[in-house]
Amino acid sequence: MKELKIERVPTTPFDGQKPGTSGLRKKVKIFQSPGYTENFVQATLTGALGDKVKGSTLVVGGDGRYFLRDSIQIIARIAAANGVSKLFIGQGGILSTPAVSCIIRKYKTTGGIICTASHNPGGPTEDFGIKYNIENGGPAPENVTSAIYKVTQTINEYYYCSNLDVDLDNLGEQSFKVDGHDFSIYIIDSVQDYLELMKEIFDFEALKSVVRPGGLKILINCLNGVTGPYAKRIFEVELGAPPSSVVNCVPLNDFGGHHPDPNLTYAKDLVDAMAKGEHGFGAAFDGDGDRNMILGQEAFFVTPNDSLAVLANNLECIPYFKRTGVKGFARSMPTAGALDRVARAKHQKCFETPTGWKFFGNLMDAGWISLCGEESFGTGSDHIREKDGIWAALAWLSVIKYTNKSVRLILMDHWRQYGRNFFTRYDYENCETEPANTMMNKLQELVDDPSTVGKSFTSGSKTYTVKIADNFRYCDPVDGSISENQGIRIIFTDDSRIIYRLSGTGSSGATIRVYIEGYENDSTTFGKDSQVISGDNLKTV
Repeated sequence: MKELKIERVPTTPFDGQKPGTSGLRKKVKIFQSPGYTENFVQATLTGALGDKVKGSTLVVGGDGRYFLRDSIQIIARIAAANGVSKLFIGQGGILSTPAVSCIIRKYKTTGGIICTASHNPGGPTEDFGIKYNIENGGPAPENVTSAIYKVTQTINEYYYCSNLDVDLDNLGEQSFKVDGHDFSIYIIDSVQDYLELMKEIFDFEALKSVVRPGGLKILINCLNGVTGPYAKRIFEVELGAPPSSVVNCVPLNDFGGHHPDPNLTYAKDLVDAMAKGEHGFGAAFDGDGDRNMILGQEAFFVTPNDSLAVLANNLECIPYFKRTGVKGFARSMPTAGALDRVARAKHQKCFETPTGWKFFGNLMDAGWISLCGEESFGTGSDHIREKDGIWAALAWLSVIKYTNKSVRLILMDHWRQYGRNFFTRYDYENCETEPANTMMNKLQELVDDPSTVGKSFTSGSKTYTVKIADNFRYCDPVDGSISENQGIRIIFTDDSRIIYRLSGTGSSGATIRVYIEGYENDSTTFGKDSQVISGDNLKTV
């Protein structure tokens, strides 16, 4: 057993280490600055755990992006020096974000540290990120991230074991003595625990009959992100889909030079392949495995809003929900209202929350919701406390099995029953912060003006009358916490909406998101395209 000594390393604070809804995201070069990662990891342990850090157990892993292995060594050295008892680390450092949540919950660990910038690009000049998940498996709530940030502003030393080197590649236990206390690292199979959970949720035998050779031809594109090993094992090995059903399945530290975001622009390879008509079902996942995109034959695009609503309408086909029952639904505020219509028809509660999975986690822990999602390609259930890309694909295959219909027919039938919520999103990234704030202030003045409500606007043959104009405010029904200024909303009497929001998931500058939604119950309109648009040039994604 290797003996380790604790070192107290003097340091000074770095500006801008405030974690957002998905942790701290910066360029790799910033994380590589001497002491930068060390400061933030120490602040995370101190701010999130305080006195509970001694004897704690943490899960550590990430999405394979550049600087992952180095960051895990730093995390292990600081964890050992702070009195952490055990670390569960994915083999090679690889753990998807849903898998981390699964493992935290399965082994009842104190929490976890995930090294990811999610759907942001990776590589030496691109993005890196670190976020903390609490003991329920979900992202740290605001009181925890605020505590972490407070420590980053005053930190003057961090604790370190410089002679600790973790073997990330060989499964098994590594034992150490750190100034007299025991410290263990367990390198675990990255896929196994998550696979076992999926087998508890879904009927794998039924799904085998769907994707077996000669059945529904599927194409799963992992975008060279973390889901590669999971998708290969689940779809090809366990379910028996033909070889080559899963592509781009080797996690690369720069995601093959591509943007690991599962949408119509960045997953263009999947879109082009599906457009040929040879495959009946396609899915893509982002860098850390929590986001998903679903396509039908001939690249029929299922918007995340519709995907969430369709799953809500068919949950009874999944064994997990037969056992647990359906408790309710939730969506983020910018997400279209298609889910609300299903909830009303099924007499279920439907909560509207700010953007950020931590808000769903509170509702799940209270036993109030079973299914939730965001328009930003995130769908999940109460099986964990993160959105889950592979889970969403398996859920869709379950619906296909249950209905015995194609993806396109499932959507067409759904729209005939509920109507269609057409949805478009415009993203403006790396904007100058000051003008972006000025714009939001002007919009605030608009919604504060009492005369805005009741105004009517005409576009083509339709007239829209403003019913609600506000800046979304959320009072958490579980803990009573208040989240202010979550997005400017203009809601019309027919439930069409325009929303403006500043996003916190970028690594630099300001990101402005504009969401436009229009509801139609005229079946002659259902075949029209619904676009999601990104960038200053309004390029379709």
